[in-house]
Amino acid sequence: MLLERKKQHLDIVLSGKAHGVGRASGFDAIRFENVALPELDLDHIDLATEFLGKVIKVPFMVSSMTGGPVEALTINHNLAIACEDLRIPLAVGSQRVAIEGDDRGGLGKELRQLAPSIPILANIGAAQLNTGFGHAQAQRAVDMFEADAMIIHLNPLQEAVQPEGDRNWSGLLNKIGELCRSLPVPVVVKEVGYGISPKVAQRLVAEGVAVIDVAGAGGTSWTTIEAERAATVAQAAIASAFADWGQPTAKLVEAVRLACPDAAIIASGGISTGVDAAKAIRLGADVVAQAAPVLRAALISPEAVIEHFSIMSEQLRIACFCTGSANLTALRTARLEDQAQGYFSTQ
Repeated sequence: MLLERKKQHLDIVLSGKAHGVGRASGFDAIRFENVALPELDLDHIDLATEFLGKVIKVPFMVSSMTGGPVEALTINHNLAIACEDLRIPLAVGSQRVAIEGDDRGGLGKELRQLAPSIPILANIGAAQLNTGFGHAQAQRAVDMFEADAMIIHLNPLQEAVQPEGDRNWSGLLNKIGELCRSLPVPVVVKEVGYGISPKVAQRLVAEGVAVIDVAGAGGTSWTTIEAERAATVAQAAIASAFADWGQPTAKLVEAVRLACPDAAIIASGGISTGVDAAKAIRLGADVVAQAAPVLRAALISPEAVIEHFSIMSEQLRIACFCTGSANLTALRTARLEDQAQGYFSTQ
């Protein structure tokens, strides 16, 4: 049943029906001040940064994807080859199926063989920590491909509207903290598209979480997906009511950075171009992640994924050029214009 559900999720995302009504990432409301005299050589702009102790070529990351067993194998292998070529991190989808059964969907040692030098992040769901998962299962997920970090994903709204969802979310903060203290790799906590608020981010960091992926509204809507696959009119109605739930990614990145100045922050949720990525980095993100926008390419070939991120990289490079930013450090102090407030000083 779990594999069939994941196959349904994949089909709905590929159909283009996974974007909820009224969901905006917030990046359209922000503009950079154009620097008409950048005094830079475009070809010498440095987009490299460090993430999880490794230097990555550009501040992009492939966020968690999933699918049925055949699709998962194709997706994971194509992504691993592409990410190694691009020198960017790869976050795998939920490893629940691989941990509970024999079908690893391409998440075995071969993944690390395909991508020996980049950060690869393991992934389990927070809800599974109340259904028998603990340190042993998390360690097994890490060991599958010598992961550099462990993602624990938060999806309470999706689980709540899913008829077969896990609804007991009590006591999970302490269990996440226990994994932070027992695992040999850093712990990343991410939402799935409705956002991690500054208050929740602070509680997670206090428990030892090293990286926060805000995963705000603006991209894939899992309530819309669950409404599409609902078996009854009532189930669809319950899920559809939350189509516009969540906070915009742009606002969350800035707010979480202010609340957690020492944490690493991943921006995801509705980031569609390298210009959006530049804005996210300016607002406080260390790395920008995409999942659904990369999915079609991941099903085609590694070359298709490489082309996607090559376009994103060039867009980001030009955004740096036209803000007078020679590197990402300079980009973080570029001047912005808020359409509602006018120019405001760098912070």
